[in-house]
Amino acid sequence: MRMLGRGLLGRCPICGQRRLFRLWFSLAERCPRCHLRFERIEGHWLGALGLNTIVSFAILFVVVVAGLVLSHPDYRMAPLIAAAVGTAVIVPLVFFPSSKTLWTAIDLCMRPLEPGEATSAGTSSSQQERRRPEDQQGARRVAELRNPMRSERSRGFRGE
Repeated sequence: MRMLGRGLLGRCPICGQRRLFRLWFSLAERCPRCHLRFERIEGHWLGALGLNTIVSFAILFVVVVAGLVLSHPDYRMAPLIAAAVGTAVIVPLVFFPSSKTLWTAIDLCMRPLEPGEATSAGTSSSQQERRRPEDQQGARRVAELRNPMRSERSRGFRGE
């Protein structure tokens, strides 16, 4: 759930790093902290495109239905069309960055990390000891995603 929340906020799903976008439409190739490659496989962004489309159409549907309900019984089409067009243009642009990071989070839930996909913040063992607490949490999260059974055992959740 934490990964999905981070993705929705436009952060790295694994470590929570902010500032992943150079410009509104330009996502960095890798996370600066955990070095996760955001485009995990070829065609990865088709899922983000689909997610953006679904969210945009859902919000457009709500706007149109709310406009019809609020203007009943005297349906005035000009304001309804203006609201619909504005929603159809603005929502996909505003949701675009979040759709990419949220889709990466969903993909990580479906296909856990494989060895080498992300590092423990890309530091040596001497540097790892001096890391900030949030960096250490990111490193723990990378380890948990690589081997979920091991992390469950370490927390005391045994399937016995």
